[in-house]
Amino acid sequence: MTISKDEINHIAKLASLNLSEEEIERYTVDMQEILQLANTINNVNTDGMNETIGSNEKSNVLRKDEVIEFGNIELLLSNAPSKDEGMFRIPKVIN
Repeated sequence: MTISKDEINHIAKLASLNLSEEEIERYTVDMQEILQLANTINNVNTDGMNETIGSNEKSNVLRKDEVIEFGNIELLLSNAPSKDEGMFRIPKVIN
């Protein structure tokens, strides 16, 4: 499939781009290469291949949700910029 300078100009106009003649030439060549690659991919023989969603058969591998007590609250809050009654104090974010 070939693409013309007019098509590049049309695409540029739709994207509100002002392209120089040099850019139009370069994008014409680039677009031709992209379309050739897409055509190559479209023509790959995929007969007998299974469709896959991911790279393996595992799905939704989750760990058990467990509450774990943290013994040293002072250590936990040591990097807090502000704290109050053993909790992080943050600025008000809702009016």
